[in-house]
Amino acid sequence: MPRFPTILVQVLAAGLIAAGALAQPRGGFDLPAVIAAAAPGAEVRVPADVYAGPVTIDKPLQLVGEPGATIDGGGLGDVLRITADDVTVRGLLLRNTGISLDKENAGITCTGARVHITECVFEDVLFGIYLKEAPDSVISGNHISSKDLAVQRRGDGIRLWQSPGAIVEDNEVIRCRDVVMWFSDAVQLRRNRITLGRYGLHFMYSDGNVLEDNHLEHNSVGAFLMYSHNLTLRRNVFAHNRGPSGYGIGLKDMDGLVAEDNLFVGNRIGLHLDNSPSEEDIVHHYRHNVFAYNDVGIAFMPSVTRNEFTENTMLDNIEQVAVLGQGMFEGNRFTVDGVGNYWSDYRGFDLDGDGVGDIEYKAEGLFENLMDREPKLRMFLFSPAEHAVEMAARAFPLVTPRPKLIDTAPLMTPVPTAVTVAARTSAGPMWLTALGLTTLGAACVVGGIRPWRMPGDQAASVGGAA
Repeated sequence: MPRFPTILVQVLAAGLIAAGALAQPRGGFDLPAVIAAAAPGAEVRVPADVYAGPVTIDKPLQLVGEPGATIDGGGLGDVLRITADDVTVRGLLLRNTGISLDKENAGITCTGARVHITECVFEDVLFGIYLKEAPDSVISGNHISSKDLAVQRRGDGIRLWQSPGAIVEDNEVIRCRDVVMWFSDAVQLRRNRITLGRYGLHFMYSDGNVLEDNHLEHNSVGAFLMYSHNLTLRRNVFAHNRGPSGYGIGLKDMDGLVAEDNLFVGNRIGLHLDNSPSEEDIVHHYRHNVFAYNDVGIAFMPSVTRNEFTENTMLDNIEQVAVLGQGMFEGNRFTVDGVGNYWSDYRGFDLDGDGVGDIEYKAEGLFENLMDREPKLRMFLFSPAEHAVEMAARAFPLVTPRPKLIDTAPLMTPVPTAVTVAARTSAGPMWLTALGLTTLGAACVVGGIRPWRMPGDQAASVGGAA
């Protein structure tokens, strides 16, 4: 008999033996059989071992993994499928899905309502957790990382499809594609850390959602919010999102947004506004946010209107506000009811000591104006060419452009904000450089802000949250 078929038979036999070993754990605990035999509502405790996936839960029960309990998908399809309502999965390691984006291979795919997925670890999975028409579910305290693929070939760390009323909190998602909400209203996303992905958070046609205390760092885009209504953003950190778009937040056709106490630091563009709001009777409000050390603090498409900014801190952005393209930029307010914003490049004074500048703040740099219309000119930033253009504008006022914006009540000190800042990202390195942290700290001290705690504290606070 030729040697090649013999080797092939041996390889196949070894594979079958390995598969058999995986399907029959050392302790003889048959997980599918135990689930099948369990009464509805029972608690099934999974001993430490490696079990073969896929495993299906088709009745209400609690599946609780003891330390070391692992379900391995074998590189084919999903790892765990939930088709029943009122299921809880806690404390499992789920790993090794298939790699089919078309089939959306996931660590957990759920089509039941009121499912709780908590304190699980997802490794080498294409998609992490996928809720399909699974309303009122909870995803809490999980660690999710995707496969070692190019970002466009990865799946989403968490995906909600028509799953309203979900709570997504305290999860760590790293090196996945997005955390995405599709047609999912009234979702609460709190204290999640999302790093090294494409869009940290991605909203499509999802209304009435609340985003609080999330950290979105080192992604291509921190959050892209599109075609949705009535979103609230509070105390989120958008840091070092510097991909091709590089937005801390990008807004597209958004209506009904309130953004308060958020921190935008080190992004290519802190906040990008495109046709948001899109409805004529809607006004967006931005209060107590910090835009610091971004290439551009806030970028508008020229036709954007009905945005109000008060008590925000614009700190040492290379360009505080940009208007990307030509057209009349108007209809946005940077002073509301006599209250403006802090601008680190303000050159005015406050003779009466009321904390408000006695002359208005104007953004009217000629080079900035030219750069907004022709982005290629950014290569001349900080060069003699930039200084020559600005000197010419001062010497010949006729060439001074119309101000991009006017703040008639600029604040003299930074505004305290309640955002909570962790010292490190999950990616490891400090997300504020030593120089940036020193400068931000100095500015905060001037403004009465305390951006750190003493050793032993759990978190840092920008602005009075003790």
